[in-house]
Amino acid sequence: MKTRFAIFLPVLLVIGLCVCPAFGQSGSVKGVCKDASGAPVADGVVVFANMDNGQKYTLKTNKKGEYFSLGLTPGKYVVTLYKTADDMKANKEMDHIKGFQVNLDENTYDFDVKKENEDALKGKGVSAEEAKKLQEQQQKQQKEVSTVKSLNEKLNAAKTAADAGDFDTAISTLTEANQLDPSRDLIWFKLGDYYRLSAAKQTDKAEKDKRLASAIDSYNKAIEIRKAAPPEKDATVAAKNLNAYYNNLAEAYAKSNKVDDAVKTYALAAEADPSSAAQAYFNTGAVLTNAGKADDAIVAFDKCIAADPTRAEAYYQKGVNMLGKATLQGDKMVAVPGTAEAFQKYLELVPTGGHSEEAKAMLTSIGASVETSFGNKKKPTKK
Repeated sequence: MKTRFAIFLPVLLVIGLCVCPAFGQSGSVKGVCKDASGAPVADGVVVFANMDNGQKYTLKTNKKGEYFSLGLTPGKYVVTLYKTADDMKANKEMDHIKGFQVNLDENTYDFDVKKENEDALKGKGVSAEEAKKLQEQQQKQQKEVSTVKSLNEKLNAAKTAADAGDFDTAISTLTEANQLDPSRDLIWFKLGDYYRLSAAKQTDKAEKDKRLASAIDSYNKAIEIRKAAPPEKDATVAAKNLNAYYNNLAEAYAKSNKVDDAVKTYALAAEADPSSAAQAYFNTGAVLTNAGKADDAIVAFDKCIAADPTRAEAYYQKGVNMLGKATLQGDKMVAVPGTAEAFQKYLELVPTGGHSEEAKAMLTSIGASVETSFGNKKKPTKK
């Protein structure tokens, strides 16, 4: 960078004043600071560090990016530009020049990061067209950083509101986020969550149905965006997140009494992340149980057990559905084959589980033995 001197232009504004023993043996400095986009660096910091004695002069820029100071001792300086005072503390500079000569009288140095970048590219043989593209990419990256920051602030604000039970504020906040940038799948997903969770608090059926419909729309939008361009490079993480999207969508369908849609969507959740398939199949079984479709529910719980043979709850729920198919022969209840085994497996896995007493009672009702993981058997009491 070349040293440039002013030709006695009028002083625009005194931003900082550095005291020196005698102004008669000192110089003044001024300049204008612009960032990579060509905009003024407002409220920035310019530090002049004397290379001979280490003395530093810290100056601030005004809203136009201008700085000015009297009283600098003549000598060579390292001049550094920071966007903010915090950046200066973190030593995060925007640009600097080493060896800037401050003489008696007035001295000028302008920081133009955009021009410096362009000059550097030219020096590397980059054409004007290529330089323009690089500049556009930099501006796009800067915009992306700013947008992500704003969206994260809204996500955090929405979570705070939702955690306090204020789902309406959470919904309003994320609606604003979507107006800022509607292409973020996470925003749509969380919006779907807040619509779904708020529906449970509604006493008016029409309002409840409306919120569930909004949840379904939001989840579908999130899935559409995510499938088009998964944000994660890690395929495993991407699969788990898509699974979560499908899972919550399926729950919204289930709460809307759209059983077929719920079942289909849980199947998509299992397909998206096979490692989480057991949960999707279990949820499917629960929906079908609630819908009174015992045969289909048993099939779903069998799939859950195949995916995770240690899931005790699946055995219990399978047994409950199978018991519902039992018949009476005189005063004796006759269960379909496999009913007793389902309850016994549950007790084997969790002898003192939450449904252990119910499981034992059901085994007794069909005249089957009670077995636990310890191999103990208790025959039903004869009457």
